[in-house]
Amino acid sequence: MASSDPNQRPTSSSPSSNARPPQGVKFARRTSSGRVVSLSRDDDIDVTGDIAGQNDYINYTVMMPPTPDNQPGTSDSKTDGAGSSRLASESQPNRRGSSGGSAAKFDRRVSILNSVNNKSMLSRSQTQDFDHNRWLFETKGTYGIGNAYWQDDEYGEDTGMSMSDFMDKPWKPLTRKVGVPGGVLSPYRVLVVIRMILLFFFLGWRCRNPNYDAMWLWGISIVCEIWFAFSWLLDILPKLNPVNRSTDLEALKDKFEQPSPSNPTGRSDLPGVDLFVSTADPEKEPPLVTANTILSILAADYPVEKLSAYISDDGGAILTFEAMAEAAKFAEIWVPFCRKHEIEPRNPDAYFSLKTDPTKNKKKHDFVKDRRWIKREYDEFKVRINGLPEVIRKRSEMYNSKEEIKEKQTAREKNGGNLPPDQPINVTKATWMADGTHWPGTWFNSTADHAKGDHAGILQIMCKVPEFDPVMGTADEKKLDFTGVDIRLPMFAYVSREKRPGYDHNKKAGAMNALVRASAILSNGAFILNLDCDHYFYNSKAVREGMCFMMDRGGDRICYIQFPQRFDGVDPSDRYANNNTVFFDGNMRALDGLQGPMYVGTGCMFRRYALYGFEPPRFYEHTGVFGRVKTKVNRDVLQARSRVDDDRQPLNSDSDSDLGFPQKFGNSTMFTDSIPVTEFQGRPLADHKSVKNGRPPGSLLKPRPPLDAPTVAEAIAVISCWYEDKTEWGDRVGWIYGSVTEDVVTGYRMHNRGWRSIYCITKRDAFRGTAPINLTDRLHQALRWATGSVEIFFSKNNAIFGSKRLKFSQRVAYLNVGIYPFTSIFLVVYCFLPALCLFTNNFIVPGLNVAFLLYLFSITVCLVLISLLEVKWSGIALEEFWRNEQFWVIGGSSAHLAAVLQGLLKVIAGIEISFTLTSKSAADEDEDIYADLYIVKWTSLFIVPLTIICINIIAMVIGCARTIYSVIPQWNRLLGGLFFSLWVLVHMYPFAKGLMGKRGRVPTILLVWLGLLSIIISLIWVAVTAGGNSDQAGGGNVQI
Repeated sequence: MASSDPNQRPTSSSPSSNARPPQGVKFARRTSSGRVVSLSRDDDIDVTGDIAGQNDYINYTVMMPPTPDNQPGTSDSKTDGAGSSRLASESQPNRRGSSGGSAAKFDRRVSILNSVNNKSMLSRSQTQDFDHNRWLFETKGTYGIGNAYWQDDEYGEDTGMSMSDFMDKPWKPLTRKVGVPGGVLSPYRVLVVIRMILLFFFLGWRCRNPNYDAMWLWGISIVCEIWFAFSWLLDILPKLNPVNRSTDLEALKDKFEQPSPSNPTGRSDLPGVDLFVSTADPEKEPPLVTANTILSILAADYPVEKLSAYISDDGGAILTFEAMAEAAKFAEIWVPFCRKHEIEPRNPDAYFSLKTDPTKNKKKHDFVKDRRWIKREYDEFKVRINGLPEVIRKRSEMYNSKEEIKEKQTAREKNGGNLPPDQPINVTKATWMADGTHWPGTWFNSTADHAKGDHAGILQIMCKVPEFDPVMGTADEKKLDFTGVDIRLPMFAYVSREKRPGYDHNKKAGAMNALVRASAILSNGAFILNLDCDHYFYNSKAVREGMCFMMDRGGDRICYIQFPQRFDGVDPSDRYANNNTVFFDGNMRALDGLQGPMYVGTGCMFRRYALYGFEPPRFYEHTGVFGRVKTKVNRDVLQARSRVDDDRQPLNSDSDSDLGFPQKFGNSTMFTDSIPVTEFQGRPLADHKSVKNGRPPGSLLKPRPPLDAPTVAEAIAVISCWYEDKTEWGDRVGWIYGSVTEDVVTGYRMHNRGWRSIYCITKRDAFRGTAPINLTDRLHQALRWATGSVEIFFSKNNAIFGSKRLKFSQRVAYLNVGIYPFTSIFLVVYCFLPALCLFTNNFIVPGLNVAFLLYLFSITVCLVLISLLEVKWSGIALEEFWRNEQFWVIGGSSAHLAAVLQGLLKVIAGIEISFTLTSKSAADEDEDIYADLYIVKWTSLFIVPLTIICINIIAMVIGCARTIYSVIPQWNRLLGGLFFSLWVLVHMYPFAKGLMGKRGRVPTILLVWLGLLSIIISLIWVAVTAGGNSDQAGGGNVQI
């Protein structure tokens, strides 16, 4: 322990001072400028030598404030007997009368107490933390033995302060942006500029040095290389400003879920969230996979009363409906089990498939017993789900047979008890529900009003609106002991929109818009999180992670939070780049440093108000060269309903009495009334003067009203097929129609209005899903994406026509989305060039001279260094980067080329583009989980890559044979052709391996025919061209 002597001042003004303080005491003082000079090791001050000791960390630090008796150059002070310095009000005249600079400094310090902002200045330091030392000095704090104690008397008489002023927690931001280290980013940018300059000079050199012996080869190669340089520029420019972000979940909890004057009970003041899951075909999207996704959603770590789940069954299948009913029943025990033992992940199938020790970090004694019991219950749940098709079929047969018996009895009654032999009994083979009524959706035997594209709208509340207060469980011998565990479930609804012939239902985008309207009527969550049926919560706190950005300062300008996509079941080598980490960890992270990442279809949390087509409250307009001139524009959100820009706003009225809602959003008054409510609830908390457009604390503490019959009837009405007629749904409101990739277009429209988005990479993956590991399925997926990009390029959603609110680099990124499929044309031509060089014994340059090799070497080295730095700041593995390059060639020569052809056919001939759902079926437990990787399913997309491989192999054989047997061999041309042919074949290796099957076995007949074909063609080629080559002279050596 140590006590301070008020008359003692620290004399260690320099390291060489002889007056060392005792080992157990450390001194710190505040200078006249307010800076604290400390000699504590805790403040990273070097006190080595005779001052430092092994027990320094347990010693006390005595703060020497600049009290009147501790002023340099002054002698008059007032000290009490306890050894503490006091500042009395009567000492001010004496101090004012003092001479010298110290008196002036003291006057300035005393004036702080009488200033208007003394309260905030005393409560907070420049670091926003409580300044304990300043409090001691300016509120007459007293030093005790080793630390400070509070006075018994009222110390707030002259300062107007109280104890609570010093106990308040400082305002904390909920998120933090972390830039990429300059040691990585600066060289990265420099190398990009260097490579741009090298490409400019190289292309200029290539244009000035044509190959007059093969002008056609030279011309083709020049065009391809210019396009590749342009394509690389579009890809690299948006990557120059990558950022990382982090969230503070504890700060979110303290701000929204802790007792406060505006929230005395500590209820959650967070806004509501509606979670959407979409499915369309129970055969390709198994109900068990969808049920596991729903279970992970219902168990999410978010206030139960603020969460609502919806599933859109666009196929209207009874199998999906009854599977969801089973999932809701199983959730009654699964969700409390997850809350009790803090289970991660909360998808039952994923949890029980973990290879790690399930007891790790589990402390409750009954965990093993509970896990064993819940595992048995889940196995029974899976059996029930798998047996649903047979149960439904038998039930329908039973009810149909009863209907047939009734028809026969009716016929007998009409004919006097006899059944006429010539009168057929026609009974519709209906599909029946468990309650003995017809299923209103799609029947097994499709008929009118009961087919995939022709059925009524269906809405069923699977889990009712939860109680406002927590409902604690009890000990149950038949179940688990849920004592002290909240057993409530979030509201869960099954929705299947109405479909009728003659209406364009707009695929997934139309289904999502129907969910938007239905959820606005039922729950009206301020935010919407959409997931595919195979993407589940891998991190139960994912919603909270996204809410940190939405509720932080400036969060009212954010339209959506995009989470990265992560996948289970991908082969360890990731043969076809299914993880797509270069895009999700590289491109998307870089876009976050601009205006935000693109929307990629799943794992995205929207602001409902932004999805309705409104402008953000504040945005920038970018003008000038490269958009360097920024003009800030503020919009009054409260007047957005009456003062609207026709070019961008969905509303076009001049007064509150004529809002025009029925013409734009449909004729549902209940829906239009929900719009201002969701806008208000989505605002951040106005707990700081820097928070603009905020809402008062405690404004979302009221319970949600229960659902009644008129509300549900209105929800069914807004999912009817005719509701969108003469509205802006799909045009400016909701998900945008007209493209296979409706996700990219929807995100683009929001950015074009001035909104920004955020990329949220969490420490634990937020969501995980499945990816097609089969080559055919992977190419069809790439075909669908590329086809949507071609549609975007030929539509009004092309970034060239974007507004001034789109940043220049963001515009380039969206422009690249529409242009990248066209690179396939030049890529395919370039892949055939090495073979053409070997066939004709020519090359794209006159010879392998020094200039060409230096340019090639410099550009390649620059590209490698750029890739290594990109790997550094994005965290991508080198193998993943190489797999992405390989699939770029494979997909570019197959799926992307077909997408360009399909897009041109749609634009020129008006031929509509159709696509098939990607199968999400998982392998059985007893089967190899990578079995799909080795299945070869022939598709026309294989033709071009297979042709490229065969032609290049044949060309290499011909080139080697001709050069070896030539009188004057031209090795330079052979080496150039062989190098580029091998470059093509190395990139095509995963494609060739995919055709070889599970054990890499190539059919013997294929090898025999390929070898014979190569030999025959090479011999014929040599014989035909022998005469023409016999008179050629020169070029027999390698020209370096």
